[in-house]
Amino acid sequence: MKWERLLSHKRLSAPDYQQNQDRPAFIQDADRITFSSAFRRLANKTQVHPLYENDHIHHRLIHSVETASVGRSLGIKIGHWLENQKEITEGERHTIAGIVQAACLAHDIGNPPFGHAGENAIGAWFAQKMAESSPLLKAISPEDREEFKSFDGNAQGFRLLTQLEMYRYEGGMRLSYGVLGAFVKYPVTANIQKQAFTDHPYCGLKKSGIFKSELALFKEVAEALELKSEKTNDRCWWRRDPLVFLVEAADDICYNILDLEDAYASGDLGKDEIIHLFKTIAPDLLPPKQPDYNNTEEIAHARAVCIGRAIDACVEAFKAHYDALMSGQFSTSLIEESSIKEGFKKIRNTAEDRLFTSRRKTELEVYGRNVIHRILNGILPILEDLMQKNWDSEKLEAYHRQLCRTVGIDIRGVGTPYEALHALTDCVSGMTDRYAVKIAKNLSGN
Repeated sequence: MKWERLLSHKRLSAPDYQQNQDRPAFIQDADRITFSSAFRRLANKTQVHPLYENDHIHHRLIHSVETASVGRSLGIKIGHWLENQKEITEGERHTIAGIVQAACLAHDIGNPPFGHAGENAIGAWFAQKMAESSPLLKAISPEDREEFKSFDGNAQGFRLLTQLEMYRYEGGMRLSYGVLGAFVKYPVTANIQKQAFTDHPYCGLKKSGIFKSELALFKEVAEALELKSEKTNDRCWWRRDPLVFLVEAADDICYNILDLEDAYASGDLGKDEIIHLFKTIAPDLLPPKQPDYNNTEEIAHARAVCIGRAIDACVEAFKAHYDALMSGQFSTSLIEESSIKEGFKKIRNTAEDRLFTSRRKTELEVYGRNVIHRILNGILPILEDLMQKNWDSEKLEAYHRQLCRTVGIDIRGVGTPYEALHALTDCVSGMTDRYAVKIAKNLSGN
């Protein structure tokens, strides 16, 4: 892969776009993402702790902003090194930093309410319903069912960026090819993902990140960037854009390190235990010089030091594996190949044992699953009625028209069972945690 293609400022579905030198494409892209309603909704979506009353706990929007900050730092450092190596022209470090920053801002934009538990809830509902007798779901072809049964926020994010926001079904936000390439972590569709991963245990095949409905759009991006393509059962999947690994590293750094800071705020871990874990990343970590720092301030100081160390470690890992990254053969993460991998492993183990299984979090995830299932069950009759009325929304029953307005489902242009199910997931995945609770109560009459 070549940087002159990977850093493309040309826009999806906008062939006549000319970049303004005073406002580069990556800055416009970051602005379009930041001012979108989908990005704004992240302020009320779960990061780790659902429906938490403590305002100091991270939600998806704050996490996305922090990830973008770390991503920008990674991009500048890598870009500076690439300039010194004569791999890119002078000044293009800012392009790399800007592309990574914009992709980081968007990296969680497709996540449903209640985080990964919400993804699992949506997938489980589809798996259950497709085994039953719903005429609408039975009409979905076997090869299309998998993308609903294994619903993933990454694929929903690409759909949102390229279809739903701004220029609806005409390129969406019309982001630059460079930013869209850096965004797609799993460049494969659900109908071949499992077989492809069996044949090629590649990191970009662990999950599916593209719905069939957006496959043509991703092909446009991949061809523009000259991403390396492969085939499974005569169907394409792609090797990752190298900048995806910087976006992934920024995300890994932020959620691992900042989950510990949240753990203190939530009372799940004590200060000494957190500082001990931070020292697995920065063994020479010293207490802050200010003697009157409280526990929260001391943890914040240690967190800042560890983020800096993690950035530097990931930059060195990128340099060490540069050839493999550019050829599409690198198949792990920068954290896992860095000098601090053991420290991050200990942090992840602690999170899995102590944070992700805490009683309150588990109870709320169960509650969230029931909320999502109640909403899906409540909306499904609208779409079944729409199919019976030959996709003419004007002929919907009066109650179903009311329900459309109540839940906010957009059925413009829906004309097939496949499109109907995506309208359903667009609606539910776009909800915030608290709005989903409100709608579930409304649908149940409580």
